[in-house]
Amino acid sequence: MNRALIAIVMLFSCSSAVLAMDYEREKRWSDQILPAILIGEPVWLKQKNGHEFLALYTEAEKPRGAVIVGHGRGWNPDFELYGTLRVKLAEAGYTTLSIQLPVLGPGAKVGDYLPTYADGADRYELAAKFLREKGYQNVAIVSHSLGSRMVNYFLNHAAAARIDAWVSIGLPTGEYARPETFKAPVLDLYSEKDFPGILDGAAGRAASIRGVRGSGQVQVAGADHFFAGMENELVRRARQFLDSRLRR
Repeated sequence: MNRALIAIVMLFSCSSAVLAMDYEREKRWSDQILPAILIGEPVWLKQKNGHEFLALYTEAEKPRGAVIVGHGRGWNPDFELYGTLRVKLAEAGYTTLSIQLPVLGPGAKVGDYLPTYADGADRYELAAKFLREKGYQNVAIVSHSLGSRMVNYFLNHAAAARIDAWVSIGLPTGEYARPETFKAPVLDLYSEKDFPGILDGAAGRAASIRGVRGSGQVQVAGADHFFAGMENELVRRARQFLDSRLRR
């Protein structure tokens, strides 16, 4: 995302974002997944507008820190890859909080989500606050696809938030916006068989975070956008980065 695109995002007010979001779809997701949750526990975080969104909290034994898991476009905090991430990262020593990000209707495209970025940033901020209040000194984010776009907006606009590391998986549509504002190291992680736009943008993404201390880029051979069948390798790469960047 370039500066012009950030400017477009900022033209939308929070109220218009709320009008665009599909809270009923969020409810349907929660009604569907909650009865099947066997690992972790549901928590509800309340936004300033009064809306409560679902998060799945999974504690690790002797945790090294905590990780906020952010899903891709239109999904939920336990959908396939995200359920795997939240559970396997907890098994790897990081307490996880997998959050419901804003969703639109099923036909919405990536560009349609621009008005929801501020709301997504608010949810990341509330998630970080929740984990800090639980006593975690190290708080990182592991996000996928559109969830990473919302993290980028969050890091640009939430000056008070402190995130210690960010694993950004399959960032779509361009480079990182305003990386000079980032206070945390970034791992740009993508797959060999990813979408064309993500593959084409790899060099630009690497260049845009070159000045962010501790940052890097990794391509996972053989994987697709959702790392189907290669979730363990994804978790290994994410854990390796988190272990090396977070203080004990």
